[in-house]
Amino acid sequence: SGFLHHHPLLRNYDYYWRIEPDVEYYCDIDYDPFVFMKQRGIKYGWNIAMTEFMSTVETLWNTTEQFLAARPDVVSQRNLRQWLLDDKGAYTGCHFWSNFEIVDLSFYRSEAYQAYFDHLDRAGGFFYERWGDAPVHSIAAAMLLDPSEIHYFDDIGYFHPSVLTCPRDARTRGSCVCDSDRSFVQNGYCTVRYKQVRQYELHPDENLDAVHTGPVIMAQPYVVGQHE
Repeated sequence: SGFLHHHPLLRNYDYYWRIEPDVEYYCDIDYDPFVFMKQRGIKYGWNIAMTEFMSTVETLWNTTEQFLAARPDVVSQRNLRQWLLDDKGAYTGCHFWSNFEIVDLSFYRSEAYQAYFDHLDRAGGFFYERWGDAPVHSIAAAMLLDPSEIHYFDDIGYFHPSVLTCPRDARTRGSCVCDSDRSFVQNGYCTVRYKQVRQYELHPDENLDAVHTGPVIMAQPYVVGQHE
């Protein structure tokens, strides 16, 4: 959460794309995501949104609120607080799954992000609760960036053990080999909530009655033609 972007190997880079072992990409990517982000001023790109195991982040939001109260100068006037909280104002644990993230490193290297990380680090939750980089990155992006600086790469089919996401139009695009019928996360609470807050048009299958989809829900990769 606080040191990767300062690693010497990244010193001369402006962006990074996190790619982990055993992941699969199921669509042709016919454009450069880095150029796409730079031209549009996008700081953070994501592909899957899930809920966190709440036992690992019991005090993360309260600690975050302390920081936001102490440093209102770093909070974006337009932010995604509504995505992080439910209609009763409770923290949902929604976060962007950081095993897929494309980031303008100037965001993580900014004074605002570093101050937020330092505040969390002093609180001790990384060690006593197991705060992960995914909820930390997500809260920071949601509160410190303008929503226009965050992009949902929903056109990229992606599998990370145990979750698959596949574009809805995968069958008609002709550039994907995944089956969208086996992809559930875009109908999950956190993705639908994000689209609702951003005022995106929702698919008929997308509604906030969906069960909070956390890492406990499993899916197997499915490649069109492989099982036929």
